[in-house]
Amino acid sequence: MRRTFAIIAGVALLLVGCTAPPAATPTTTSTGSPVPLDKACVYNNTGNAARPVSPPPVADVPTSGTVAFTMTMTAGVVNMTFDRAKAPCAVYSFESLVAQGYFDNINCHRLVPGFVLQCGAPTGGANDGPGYRFDDELTGHETYPRGTVAMANSGPNTNGSQFFIVLADANLPPSYDLLGTVSPESMSVIDAIAAKGVDPNDPAGILPAWGNHIDTITVG
Repeated sequence: MRRTFAIIAGVALLLVGCTAPPAATPTTTSTGSPVPLDKACVYNNTGNAARPVSPPPVADVPTSGTVAFTMTMTAGVVNMTFDRAKAPCAVYSFESLVAQGYFDNINCHRLVPGFVLQCGAPTGGANDGPGYRFDDELTGHETYPRGTVAMANSGPNTNGSQFFIVLADANLPPSYDLLGTVSPESMSVIDAIAAKGVDPNDPAGILPAWGNHIDTITVG
């Protein structure tokens, strides 16, 4: 089965990434209310792009099957497998951004040791996004075990480009679109980044100290 989607232009909306909260949890004001997975994808134009990219082209959106990504980092190669059925709009957007090189030559900008490594902000800013945002795809039963890759957000329906990798089983509310998983072997690369901790010279105390640079993300 495939899904159609629309692009809505000219909407003055601010895409805000997941910022460093006082507690060790990605920022959200979501109620956790389930969102149907069978509605059309809509990519709302915000006009705030950290890098010049386009929303996914008007086409059918796959809603089944998996797609593999290879993220080459300073610390090593990270293999990820995303499940289209869990969040078709989010996975399709991620794949489109990968094809446009949006994630190439950037740093994962936020580390909470023992919790998450967050990436997908080209300038490292909390507001970084691709110039569009899209709605949540949630059932209300999402869980976030170690190795999960999920969308970061700043509240309901604020998905853009930022994503996080779970370092240890996380007791999070079902408020974050599930993209897929990092392979068990590749988690050793993520663990190596986490083991170095945060940069002591970072005023915010969230920037990873080592290994967090993404050279490229490719399909396959």
